[in-house]
Amino acid sequence: MDWKPYAPFTALLIFGNIENLILSSEGVIAGVNSFVLLILSLIAVVAWLLLGTYGTNYAIKYADYIEIIGGIAIILLGLESMLEAFGIL
Repeated sequence: MDWKPYAPFTALLIFGNIENLILSSEGVIAGVNSFVLLILSLIAVVAWLLLGTYGTNYAIKYADYIEIIGGIAIILLGLESMLEAFGIL
């Protein structure tokens, strides 16, 4: 498999996975059933994998925009989770 088409999305992939870990830990802290959290997390990861694998050919011309929008979303979700952890939100 050729990984070169996915290179522009590498940072988004790495930080998206970190964000998934943060959101999962929030679910555990909130008392969500761990098994349900596992299943939902796996579904989300597989869905993004399929979307990324088959959508890359169509999205490659918009890679810069996707990277910026995805980065902003990850930063905002991370800030929200930190603010909730400190009880500010």
